[in-house]
Amino acid sequence: MAAKEEDLYAKVTPRRQRQSRPSTIKHGSTLDVLLSMGFPKTRALKALVSTGGKNVQAACDWLFSHVDDPFLDDPLPREYVLYLRPSGPLQQQLSHFWQLSRSLCGKNKAHNIFPHITLCQFFMCPDAKVEALVEALLSTVTKWKGRIPAPLPLELYTSTTFLGLFVEEQVAEVLKSFATEFSTEAEAKADVHIEPHKKQLHVTLAYHFQTNHLQILEKLAKEIDTASGSDWLAVLFSRDIRFANHETLQVMYPYLPQNDDELELTPGDFIFMSPVEQSTASEGWVYGTSLGTGLSGLLPENYVSRADESDTWVVHGSHSIHNSASQLASGRNVGGLLFDGPINDSLLDSIIDTPSLSGLCPPMQVPQSAPQSCPSKRRLFVCRHGERMDVVFGKHWITQCFDSKGRYFRSNLNMPSSLPTRSGSQRDYDKDCPITVFGSTQARLVGEALLESNTVIDFVYSSPSLRCIQTAQHILKGLQQDEKVKIRVEPGLFEWTKWVSGTCLPSWIPPTELAAANVNLDTTYRPHFPVSKLIASESYDTYISRSFQVTREILSECRNHGSTVLIVAHASSLEACTRQIQGLSPQNSKDFVQVVRKIPYLGFCACEELGESGVWQLVNPPILPLTHGPNHSFNWREILMQE
Repeated sequence: MAAKEEDLYAKVTPRRQRQSRPSTIKHGSTLDVLLSMGFPKTRALKALVSTGGKNVQAACDWLFSHVDDPFLDDPLPREYVLYLRPSGPLQQQLSHFWQLSRSLCGKNKAHNIFPHITLCQFFMCPDAKVEALVEALLSTVTKWKGRIPAPLPLELYTSTTFLGLFVEEQVAEVLKSFATEFSTEAEAKADVHIEPHKKQLHVTLAYHFQTNHLQILEKLAKEIDTASGSDWLAVLFSRDIRFANHETLQVMYPYLPQNDDELELTPGDFIFMSPVEQSTASEGWVYGTSLGTGLSGLLPENYVSRADESDTWVVHGSHSIHNSASQLASGRNVGGLLFDGPINDSLLDSIIDTPSLSGLCPPMQVPQSAPQSCPSKRRLFVCRHGERMDVVFGKHWITQCFDSKGRYFRSNLNMPSSLPTRSGSQRDYDKDCPITVFGSTQARLVGEALLESNTVIDFVYSSPSLRCIQTAQHILKGLQQDEKVKIRVEPGLFEWTKWVSGTCLPSWIPPTELAAANVNLDTTYRPHFPVSKLIASESYDTYISRSFQVTREILSECRNHGSTVLIVAHASSLEACTRQIQGLSPQNSKDFVQVVRKIPYLGFCACEELGESGVWQLVNPPILPLTHGPNHSFNWREILMQE
């Protein structure tokens, strides 16, 4: 076990060979109280470190909420960093700059972490040495009082991809000397190795932004008065090293698990999500770990929103380098305390530059009522299905909506008034759920928008999933082509089977049964990839190859019979059905998952053939995007009749 831990540490941060020293931690009253309550020392220390040493109550709350945390006794320490943070008028100006730049130009990488100057690289410190580390910072700040010029001289620097305020060289050397002495103090008191920041010291204003936004950002940056009165705080932060490269999500709505593999959600909590762990999650769900409990599980994607990594950081010490007053750590997570701001250079390489939906579906200029300029060009539209029942109402919706005799009834207005009859059990809906009423509305809106743009669909192909067939049906209704165009059910368009829970594929309703329920299906269609060829838990390469093969055969089949094909399938289909027909190589599975997660219900993209070359390119869709958000259930009795 010790060898494995040593290997893990070596991968995370370089370590110097040195003789071991006895622990320098002073068992203060807070730790003593926790020990007297019966908590093991390792857990008590972990609780104190994870809450910033705030007080006994905070540590107890953390321990009680993490009682089932499988990593509660994990010896891996947290990771620390020392920043200079501005306060006063300069901080207010920087906050104003980020608010304006974000609203005018959108978010860029500088917004991932609050405004700061990096003084050292991230380093690790055992829980038992954190008190000594905090003392090392206080000791260093005390020695350097009055030796650092105020205000710090800052000069604006701009390039095509970066804007920043750089510290004047002579003063920067003073700050680097301060960081070096902190490193020495930490070595002596806490036995940790710290690398002072050796690059030019600066506050990042903007990074990785669009080139056409440079003029706006530069104008806003020039309005910052760097000479305005400001204090600077030397702040020691920590983060959980296990989640350093995870995406951070914030819980917006409460959720109670309906299955053993699901995670309970509490508003305000944070979720750490790794793209490589998403293979266990079905469409509309993500797999993540709760900051508040340490537990991991599946959760509905529309119950969370993206947050910044620094929102989960913990403050361990905050001291003014100019004034005599110092601030001790608040012990709170940084969320709610720190502002959005620039990212430090030491993290730039660790942040994944994930593909976005804007790269898949470029910004568009939508024709309102004019006919298409090139009607003879062959076009392929790929669309994700509408809002699904199990994501909105949880996986328990079936038990709520069927009586003992198997008769369906709805318990919410967003549930359809009736469902297609299945020859099997209603449990088949577990893996083949319908869309909601709002999902039907979404689909009709897309169809109506296509009608307004004078778009005519010649062929519609759908995944065998009921949610996709229903979506295609309502798109055609909105397009007023539901009686003219028959839907062809193509099993080869089903999503990556690895995302299906269990070892069996869904039991889909046969096209003949759906046609008997007044769904306009082409019952004579012979699939290019029959259900019998689908395998459970297929590899990523198999799924990508299947999607490409089926799309190519569909386009070949329709070549001489119409110019526009619509595929209604899954979020993954927008990438899997369009990338290789453009002559591009498939993405790796990690980047693929990142793209898929960003595609909303009724996400829509368009491809156009270049002449008759057989090579396609993504183009502006003929319709506007459809934006929508979550809306939790409202119970008037519980909310309005509280005493």
